[in-house]
Amino acid sequence: MSCVFLMLLSLIINSCSTAPSQKEQKEADFHYKMGSASLSEGNLQSAFAEFQKTVQLDPGNKDALVSLGYIHLQFEEFEKAKGLFLRAISIDPQFSDAYTYLGITYIKMRQWKEAIDPLKKALSNVLYKTPGQAFYYLGMAYYRLGLFDNAIDAFKDSIKRSPSNPQAYYRLSLTYNKTGRYGDAAAIIERAIDMDPAFNGDKAKFITEKKQSLLTSKEEDETDTRDYLEIMKY
Repeated sequence: MSCVFLMLLSLIINSCSTAPSQKEQKEADFHYKMGSASLSEGNLQSAFAEFQKTVQLDPGNKDALVSLGYIHLQFEEFEKAKGLFLRAISIDPQFSDAYTYLGITYIKMRQWKEAIDPLKKALSNVLYKTPGQAFYYLGMAYYRLGLFDNAIDAFKDSIKRSPSNPQAYYRLSLTYNKTGRYGDAAAIIERAIDMDPAFNGDKAKFITEKKQSLLTSKEEDETDTRDYLEIMKY
């Protein structure tokens, strides 16, 4: 989807919609704050209701649209989530958060190739303040496509921006393992286990949890789990 198309779509939407009155804007802001508070507390149902009220009062509220999309994403309602992220992008073609979550949606749908473009668009915005997550999921897309060198670069960029996120270290370890860098894989996974509050450096606990997860994991997740256990033997 080209930037020109998105800009035109934005102009059409803005010309066809009525800007909220001062009273409506104030109410919309209130509901958005309430929704954000509920979301931070993990109360998705309450947050969803508040964000819906926000969008009803202020249809151009891109942050509320992304928040609604995020909630749909948590419930694995991927098409609804995708539609809301695209709607937010049509309002602001430079909205990196919307592009990032659109890319994540494609990842969750196992559409690896489709995830790359929106994630790159998110990262093309030099003003994007939190690119660590976009780099992480870009690495995931490359990893699933077997583009391991690209994945390594993306995971390293994610770690550089979000050094306290153990997930990027875990994924970097898996990628090193795929490329035959077994020593690097072992060293990185050890760092991940050390910083992960779920394990606090307890390797035995990590191995036990991965063995238990084999009972329920499927497809790519099962392969990842087996690779983690293999790395722990190095």
